[in-house]
Amino acid sequence: MTRTIVVTGAGGVGKTTVSAGLAVAQARTGKRTLVLTIDPAKRLADALSLEHLGDTPESVEGEPNLFAAMLDVSASWEAIIHRYADPEVADRLLVNPYFRAIADRFPAAQSYAAGERMAEYIESGRFEVIVVDTPPSSGGVDFFLAPARTGDLMSGRVLRWLTGSRLPGRSILYRMTAKPMLRLADSVLGGPMLSDVADFLLDLGTMYDRLTVRSKTIERHLTNAATVIVTTADPTPIHETRRFFEELAAIRIIPVAILFNRMLPESWVDESSVRGSERGAASGPEGALRANLDVWAAEARRQVDAARELSARYGLPVYELAWVVPPPATLDALNALVSPIPSADHF
Repeated sequence: MTRTIVVTGAGGVGKTTVSAGLAVAQARTGKRTLVLTIDPAKRLADALSLEHLGDTPESVEGEPNLFAAMLDVSASWEAIIHRYADPEVADRLLVNPYFRAIADRFPAAQSYAAGERMAEYIESGRFEVIVVDTPPSSGGVDFFLAPARTGDLMSGRVLRWLTGSRLPGRSILYRMTAKPMLRLADSVLGGPMLSDVADFLLDLGTMYDRLTVRSKTIERHLTNAATVIVTTADPTPIHETRRFFEELAAIRIIPVAILFNRMLPESWVDESSVRGSERGAASGPEGALRANLDVWAAEARRQVDAARELSARYGLPVYELAWVVPPPATLDALNALVSPIPSADHF
């Protein structure tokens, strides 16, 4: 069976780099591993020293078991439409401006497409391990909520009224009565906005049954995956991490670990304490150096306290990943970053 590791967390915490590190570590145990990123900034390609990263998995030079891919949201949604809509409906949806806007710009659509692509790779059996670098929207929560929200959209009151999913002939009634009224309204507005929206919803409704079933399958894959949360000790990522746990009841996900990234050495706290007990008053350059040491020691202490507080609050192991400057840019450096995790198979 394919083992899936879902890496989530707020934006800017190094989630993509950590995902790459976990994938390298898995590949070096001999497992055929795919790391899938949703990051349009292409940071994963940089971390793996790849000149280009596309929608199709490609091998990483120097790691025969490692493959990488970056989600192309537009291409993924086109594939979804062709897979779950009738050919005539698919052709209309793909040229509808509202479909294009939703597929290309809305975070929830990006998250659903990512879940769909993850499910495809899991079910293909091509990889033993898949590491998913989730979109940073809403601290990663949107990625887990997207399948259910897509089903809610398609079962909404307006969509049911337009499509008449439970009343035979309702779509014909719509085309004979409601659509002419929408066209009249559009003539007042000066453009075919309402008609295009209605056509979009009507065509989308024909996919309801298939996409609802698929959404349940994606949710099962997410439930079976090992979810790890990446954070730093900064206030915003800590807030997003807490928010993620508050949403757990809705998404039925139980994380397996919290990865605290960009941690200062805990030894700095002890070193500052020892130096403080040995020294007296100092001035000049020596005094400035000692004061600087105290500042960094206080920051190290704050990070340690934040990590321990989260671990105690949620009853999860916390693994501290070192603050590396510049960020890891080689395969060996990526592997070293995640070395505090007991073993590559820990998740």
